[in-house]
Amino acid sequence: MSNLPASFRAFVVDKPADGAFSRGLRDVDIRDLPPGEVTVRVAWSSINFKDGLAAREDGRVARGYPLIPGIDLAGMVVASDDDAFPVGSAVLANGYDIGVARHGGYGELARIPSKWTVPQPSGLSAREAMEIGTAGFTAAMSVAALEERGLRPGDGPVLVTGASGGVGSTAIAILATRGHEVWAATGKEDEHDRLRDLGAAGILTRDEVTAPGKPLERERWAGAVDTVGAATLPYVLRTLKIGAAVASSGNASGAELATTVFPFILRGCALLGMDSANMAIERRRALWTRLGADLLPRGIADGITEVSLDTLEPALDAIHAGQARGRWVVRVTG
Repeated sequence: MSNLPASFRAFVVDKPADGAFSRGLRDVDIRDLPPGEVTVRVAWSSINFKDGLAAREDGRVARGYPLIPGIDLAGMVVASDDDAFPVGSAVLANGYDIGVARHGGYGELARIPSKWTVPQPSGLSAREAMEIGTAGFTAAMSVAALEERGLRPGDGPVLVTGASGGVGSTAIAILATRGHEVWAATGKEDEHDRLRDLGAAGILTRDEVTAPGKPLERERWAGAVDTVGAATLPYVLRTLKIGAAVASSGNASGAELATTVFPFILRGCALLGMDSANMAIERRRALWTRLGADLLPRGIADGITEVSLDTLEPALDAIHAGQARGRWVVRVTG
């Protein structure tokens, strides 16, 4: 690996045992990269809520310091000990310990195990892959899980909560592209037009999905993607149709769940947990392939906010504060 530079630029969060929390750009010694078979020159990454937490002292996400956050990345292999990923290969990676327990995508170089590495899908550029990013991957995982359980276009409306966020907006785009009648739940009135452009047939307000209700209410949804958690999931469960399911992937409003057993034992509904961080690599590669094909969300390039390593810090604060709209991508090199 003598062709690699002695150091590279990265956004680093740090909290020494005897010092204060800090974050910002710094030069990182190449020897500080963790072990792994594949070294990538990172071209693009993205900003996810988890990244915003990793960049905060009270975020409870970083599992060690110093840390280069960024839970996903896409770029070119510049050194490899695995013939499956030769130098010059276009690859991406997301999930596992990337950006939380080992250095992630907010550095010009990253080193990852080959068993975590995904060939870049033929239908996507590196930037497009990160326009989808972990949020879009989670949305696709959610849609695939609902359809694997039997959801089909024409079964009835599908609800997406937290619709203006990265997971929610991408889920709407994928569901609409696949022929589902999709409804968006959001508290942001200025997002209504964008959500309709993505394919939302109708919109619910925040009050409609967070108000207290009966243990069971009128059957309404043939399926749902919930990205919010405590505030919205109880409503979703008590309004699902018989046999329907909700794919749950977020806890932005809290982790507690106040519900009853009635949706499960009287309507046969299912709560499907979406753990995109630990998906087995073969399933991960297969889903990324589909994201370049039949699960490609419509309007992938619309509403994208681009930042660089130099302007990353305020963007991380914005996504943590709930001020982000749609997807944010990070130009790392190039």
